[in-house]
Amino acid sequence: MPRLHMHVTDAADAPLRAALHELRGTLEIPHHFPPTAQAEAESAARAPRIPAADGAVATEHTLEDATDLPLFTLDPPGSLDLDQALFLSRRPGGGYRVHYAIADVASFVTPGGALDAEAHHRVTTLYFPDERVPLYPSVLSEGAASLLPDRDRPAVLWQLDLDAEGALTSTSVRRALVRSRAALDYAGVQRVLDDETAEEPLALLREIGLLREGQEVARGAISLQVPEQEIVEHDGRYTLAYRAPLPAYGWNAQISLLTGMAAAQLMLASGTGILRTLPSPKLSTSSEPEGSPSRRGSVARLRLTARALGIDWPHHTSYSALIRTLDPRRADHAAFLQDCTALLRGAGYTVFDGSAPPPADALHAAVAAPYAHATAPLRRLVDRYTSELCLAASAGAEPPAWVRSALPALPREMETGTQRANQVERACVDLVEAALLRDRVGETFEALVVDIQDKDPTHGTVHLYDPAVIGPVETAPEGPALPLGHHIQVRLAEAEPGRAPVRFTPA
Repeated sequence: MPRLHMHVTDAADAPLRAALHELRGTLEIPHHFPPTAQAEAESAARAPRIPAADGAVATEHTLEDATDLPLFTLDPPGSLDLDQALFLSRRPGGGYRVHYAIADVASFVTPGGALDAEAHHRVTTLYFPDERVPLYPSVLSEGAASLLPDRDRPAVLWQLDLDAEGALTSTSVRRALVRSRAALDYAGVQRVLDDETAEEPLALLREIGLLREGQEVARGAISLQVPEQEIVEHDGRYTLAYRAPLPAYGWNAQISLLTGMAAAQLMLASGTGILRTLPSPKLSTSSEPEGSPSRRGSVARLRLTARALGIDWPHHTSYSALIRTLDPRRADHAAFLQDCTALLRGAGYTVFDGSAPPPADALHAAVAAPYAHATAPLRRLVDRYTSELCLAASAGAEPPAWVRSALPALPREMETGTQRANQVERACVDLVEAALLRDRVGETFEALVVDIQDKDPTHGTVHLYDPAVIGPVETAPEGPALPLGHHIQVRLAEAEPGRAPVRFTPA
């Protein structure tokens, strides 16, 4: 599911980049891998140890050869950490076949080794507006384990068969040697799809993607097309622009979602697995007063944000239906979609190991189905374990002992890693907002009060109309309570990148 996407175009020595560099130090984000972990990665890059079905170690020479599949990758321009490659085709009897290759990280990481320990410490790749801090050393994540074009690579190869309506009919997954033919980017793919010059395997991305989007609507699922925020510096001042994702991005994401749902079903059928779960967001009804606790649920807060941005959200329209009407190319809609990612913050992981029946209600509310993280092992720890569990389930075998022994601790490890990623994201947002407004301290702005503290209603949160910034507001000690859901004028009291996040007072 999406996270905030932020990108800064700035000189290396500009104030915002300097503040981001300082932030990484403050958050104790590692710049390098420990020497033992780096050495293991370099050794594995030269000679991967591919797990075999019988628990032994295979080699690329004994691995099933699937290099005849003309796979391609689809990522942002310049990406080198390529987790997935795909090939799409029609089935002779009707319907479609999706071949989806996932980077086989387990062939490069020895369980219990120094690199494995470092991965369990890092948990995820961390994204800053100016750079990323990888889960695995670049010699693997951008080299030997990445599905780079024209390179033979060990992979976890999914075969997903769909009917003519795009519904999944069968799933299999196995290890194989693959070779991507091309590293494509979204703009190039969108261009050939729009001008009808795409060859069939690429043209099917739109055809299957649209069918899967229809399946998503039928399930009542929510798919956020979160735009990228680009922070642009000009003459010492910063402005914020939104870059809407292309339709090809959404169609590609549907293949990943399909695989995550197929992985969940495989693990549920086998009795052992780990699911990504999300409870339904707290809803509110129009008959309740604005300040009541139930009106303070996550969706209720988004209703206030929608009002602040001038987005019409009739009370009879569901959240999922509203999302599908938004255009991420519009600044107000883009800002709202950014805020919608808050609904995903309650997600967690649910493990089941055969000692008890799989949970009947372990669903992901946004997906509206059982779902597992399975397609980004170069960037997320849990996906390596999902691959091994699904390989075993597809073969009718027991999962490896190292996988089973790690399962109980994985939810807490992933939670810790997610909290760290959220902390990074929040700190980056604070920095960027302060950079946007640093020259406007003392100015007044139109804003909407979107939240107040339960214990102190003189402290709360406002959403500005322009720019679309969210920040804390506080009245004077023993002053009047903030009017939740009402418009007010606020004055910017502080905004200093790396020193003081934005802070407002009533004007």
